Amino acid sequence: MSAARIAMQAAKTCPPAPPRAPLGTATGGHAMDADWLGRMDFLLLGLTLLLTLFGLVMVLSASGVMASRQFGGAYHFFMRQSVFAVAGLVLMSVLAAVPIKRVYAMTYPLLVLTTVLLVLVIASPLGVQVNGASRWIKLGFFNFQPMEMAKIALVLYLAWFFSEKQDLVGRFSVGVVPPFVVTGIFAGLMLLQPDFGGAAMMTMLLFLICLVGGTRFVYLVGSVALAGMAGWTLIVNSPYRWKRFTAFLDPFADARDTGYQLVQSMYAFGSGGTFGAGLGASKQKLFFLPEAHNDFIMAVVGEELGFVGVTAVFLVMGLLCWRAFHIAMTLDDLRDRLTAYGVTLIITLGAVLNMAVVLGSAPPKGVPMPFLSYGGSSLLGSMVCVGLLLNLSRQPRGNRPLGSLGGGR
Repeated sequence: MSAARIAMQAAKTCPPAPPRAPLGTATGGHAMDADWLGRMDFLLLGLTLLLTLFGLVMVLSASGVMASRQFGGAYHFFMRQSVFAVAGLVLMSVLAAVPIKRVYAMTYPLLVLTTVLLVLVIASPLGVQVNGASRWIKLGFFNFQPMEMAKIALVLYLAWFFSEKQDLVGRFSVGVVPPFVVTGIFAGLMLLQPDFGGAAMMTMLLFLICLVGGTRFVYLVGSVALAGMAGWTLIVNSPYRWKRFTAFLDPFADARDTGYQLVQSMYAFGSGGTFGAGLGASKQKLFFLPEAHNDFIMAVVGEELGFVGVTAVFLVMGLLCWRAFHIAMTLDDLRDRLTAYGVTLIITLGAVLNMAVVLGSAPPKGVPMPFLSYGGSSLLGSMVCVGLLLNLSRQPRGNRPLGSLGGGR
């Protein structure tokens, strides 16, 4: 057979080449293509907007009286929170649209920047001290809390680490030492502020990501035992922490001092009943309940909107977390899955710990409710998490069984 006839036969049997992608688009799994907006998880976006709008309403309700007395206008905290919400939405939109590889490229710079900020909080005039703790940095318009950035930086690092070292994480020198050292630096700097709750949040993120990342279970059990002993030592050797711990065990034993905030929170929930006293009708926010528009804003929700209102918040927050976990479980790339899982943990742990503290199921600790509590750092951090999740929802996704976030053990 001649060469010409062979070429003609090959042309008939071979499939045509796929059409070239339009200029400005790409076909790689991590690059933006023409249908990137259509693949975005709009249910997650809608739930985020709903919680943010509800949070603005509750901040206005919970802070109006305090704002009028301290600043001469009922809208002071509401207006500031509105600015944070707009800035957060812009940041969320940017993170949802940029190629995810550009975000991943910032992992190590973000680790270094976060470490520097945590040092500046405790060792520079920029640190702002409130109630004996220095956890904020002055940035002119508002005080920034580096802990919110530290949680995201840690998740990005751990996701990179366990995706790159998957074949070696079973070894103690690889699967334990590097991630524990990085987390230990963050937690140690937070304890110097002091911020025991922030350090505890870092260790919980580390444990839960190691659990799915491939670290051997025996190492995790040992680390939990050591962390528990270290935490108990810190509590019993600190009069301030010990008083807060005993107030958690029996807040009514010292209802005028260490148990005061928790007792007032319980009064708020108890007086709300089934349907609440009505939006804006809370009495506990009239300087009885400290931090009514911050960490204890859910107590105001319970008093004004009752069991029905609190349940509605639980349902919406639960749907948001479920949607976020669903995104994590269906992603193809291991680093994408671990990143989505980690930022989902930030939101989920924040919501669970906040409600546990407000309802007296956990020792008192300043943990804001994501999207609802007043505070620019918390709101911006939550928006960053959602922006990353929206971005990852556009990445290649399949159907994976539950529990397959990480690799094998």
